[in-house]
Amino acid sequence: MSSSDTVHFRHNQAILAAAIIAFFGALPLAGARWYLLPVLLLPLAVALWAWRAGTDADARELRLRALLGQRRISWERVTELAADPRGRAVARLDDGRAVPLPAVRGSDLPRLLSVTGRSLPGAAG
Repeated sequence: MSSSDTVHFRHNQAILAAAIIAFFGALPLAGARWYLLPVLLLPLAVALWAWRAGTDADARELRLRALLGQRRISWERVTELAADPRGRAVARLDDGRAVPLPAVRGSDLPRLLSVTGRSLPGAAG
């Protein structure tokens, strides 16, 4: 399966830019005393999260990516796609659980479904 068959959703890249600016802004503080060096870890973690976290979808599955791991959910387990009251996309699974889809808004649901080649009964859009 080629990468053109996969839809990627990521958070706004302004978060990554802000984390890089925060890292360089924290350098003088971290350089002042050795015990302040861990201050640099927070902007690095935010930058890594902004670069990595999101949702990937292809015809077989959803892949929910976080800072340190990922979760795969096959489309057969998804019974409904909808937007929550804040406009974020949520997938309801066959066991009744609702799983938020990182970086996917309710308005992105038609694009998310387009990669599957099918429609779900509860799909918003």
